[in-house]
Amino acid sequence: MVKVQRFGTRRATALAGGVFVLTLTGGYLAAPAFADDDPAAVVAQSEAAPLIAGTPCTTTASSCVDLDSQKAWLFNDGKIVRGPVPISSGGNGKPTPIGHSLRVYRKEKDHKSLESRLPNGQPAPMPNAVFFEDGGIAFHSGSPTRSSAGCIHLNPADAEAWFNYLEIGDQVQVVRASQEVPKHRNDATKVSTHEDDGNWDDNGDSGGDDSGDDSDDDSDN
Repeated sequence: MVKVQRFGTRRATALAGGVFVLTLTGGYLAAPAFADDDPAAVVAQSEAAPLIAGTPCTTTASSCVDLDSQKAWLFNDGKIVRGPVPISSGGNGKPTPIGHSLRVYRKEKDHKSLESRLPNGQPAPMPNAVFFEDGGIAFHSGSPTRSSAGCIHLNPADAEAWFNYLEIGDQVQVVRASQEVPKHRNDATKVSTHEDDGNWDDNGDSGGDDSGDDSDDDSDN
């Protein structure tokens, strides 16, 4: 895959060999199979790459979510271009799926949820939705203080930035720093030094709370 990456005016070329199909499944468009990728090889490559300084994600990602600290970042060529910003992830028995090589497969500026409903019965809005996993899992505008039904809530300005920046095919990593940082510590070629930003301590433990563990009953997507 070849991409031109410029923050703010970034564009992506078509996928190499570039045909994919969006399939309607259970009310959601399922993530397409990217013809130029072997899933196992892509995951292995992602996990083998070095961490980006100050984050628990590797240099192959375009966006990173740390479920431990409830923070997210945008990356360009292994460098942070936005973040960390606050997020909330899934709760109430609907956790956000962990993955090292999730892919953006759909974007919808004014998406309406097929699962969550407003008090009047209308579909709940999910502004600036960027879908990256089957089941309608997406970044979108929502309260970072209230757990979701699996999606990643972002403040409105951050949700707009994620929508404008991420392109179809971009890699998203959703991880826990407490698991990722220790895996990279013993290999000097894969440990990125970073300043203490409060996201985790020297043992890889998060300094933040996972809102998925203290979710309220008013969760949405």
